[in-house]
Amino acid sequence: MLLYSSNITPRLEYIVSFISSELLQEPVQITSNSGFFASQKVPKINYSDSRIGSDEYYIRPANLLFENDISAQEIIVVQNNHHKAFFWQADSDHPFDVLAASFYLLSRYEEYLPHTLDEYGRFAHTNSLAFKEGFLNQPLVNYWLIDLKKALQEKFPDIAWRQQKFKYIPTYDIDIAWKYRHKGLVRTTGALLKSILRGNWSQFHERVTVLQRKETDPYDSYEWLDALHLYCKVRPYYFFLLADRQTGVDKNINPSKKALQSLIQYQSKKGTVGIHPSWQSGDHHKLLKQEIGWLEFITDDAVKYSRQHYIRFTLPTTFRRLIAAGIEKDFSMGYGSINGFRASIASSFYWYDLENEQTTSLQLFPFCYMEANCLYEEKLSPTQAFEELMQYYRSVKEVNGLMITIWHNTAFGTDSFFKGWKEVHEVFMRDVVYWEFGSND
Repeated sequence: MLLYSSNITPRLEYIVSFISSELLQEPVQITSNSGFFASQKVPKINYSDSRIGSDEYYIRPANLLFENDISAQEIIVVQNNHHKAFFWQADSDHPFDVLAASFYLLSRYEEYLPHTLDEYGRFAHTNSLAFKEGFLNQPLVNYWLIDLKKALQEKFPDIAWRQQKFKYIPTYDIDIAWKYRHKGLVRTTGALLKSILRGNWSQFHERVTVLQRKETDPYDSYEWLDALHLYCKVRPYYFFLLADRQTGVDKNINPSKKALQSLIQYQSKKGTVGIHPSWQSGDHHKLLKQEIGWLEFITDDAVKYSRQHYIRFTLPTTFRRLIAAGIEKDFSMGYGSINGFRASIASSFYWYDLENEQTTSLQLFPFCYMEANCLYEEKLSPTQAFEELMQYYRSVKEVNGLMITIWHNTAFGTDSFFKGWKEVHEVFMRDVVYWEFGSND
């Protein structure tokens, strides 16, 4: 396929490359030579201000892909083919500029504009166009590409399309590997004294019983997870928090503990292991490489995968630091305050550095569902959370996209606070995921 544009920019090259990788078996070629474009007898898209011939698919462009600054865009959201759309264009074969609109959402353009922060200093989901216009729970870009494919297929029936299949990746943040065990003498003694002073004798007794190895630690759900993954034939991703100093929301086990190191080594054989950069590393940048160094020491392997603790990231700073530290694939694209599609996509994509106007080597894997959002932010019961999980499954399945969920080991043990959450995960894995993958022997 050939695409014509009188002005070839890094933004245009980025979004055309993405659409090519999603839809086509061969990459789209871009030309600025109108004569060459007109002479070619191949499927072709004209992305310019005027039509050239009748054998083209014409998309009249908005200005976004030809700009080289970051400024507030005039966006009017309309309904198109049962889905929301913007950058509406008259006298065009496609009713809106799907290239510019997709770029706006994938680049997270709005996160570079002035905005208010949430209570954790993050981009608040309430600022987003997706939330304001009611499509946060939809993989909107995937829907747009399906419509574009249908239109191109009607115009050019001989195009070789890429076959897409639904994919699912279960991921786990190991923020606190054990509730009571391996905390060290000082932390354990302090916790026991606190239980005594508060008269919390049930917790005191539970801690002592676990430390005496008479009961399993309430957060120890690893063998159960291993069996579940094996049954469903899926490969999990584990992101370990390895802050050297335990403070604030960084309440992990110290990475120097042999027990934690053994757990990481064990899980690296069962799945894929990545770094979970601490909250502190967002303020003290040298800590990121220190924490990656811990994980590389423990696994004796280079660290290529990451997800930010508390989904704390700021564009473009955080992603640039990840690239500099050798990270190749990041799983942070989502909200730590609500479930949904932060970039309006259920596919992986490469991060575009909007300030530097360049496609980067960092591949982003967006998640749409995290059980902690259901529990702490949306205040859902396990039953309600399962219903929401199924809604996201159906949405991603409909577009044959990539579904990524976030879970925590803490929710699947014996802690009474998380009663019912183990069943949410188990039912989804055994009754849905198994039939997608595990039953295909």
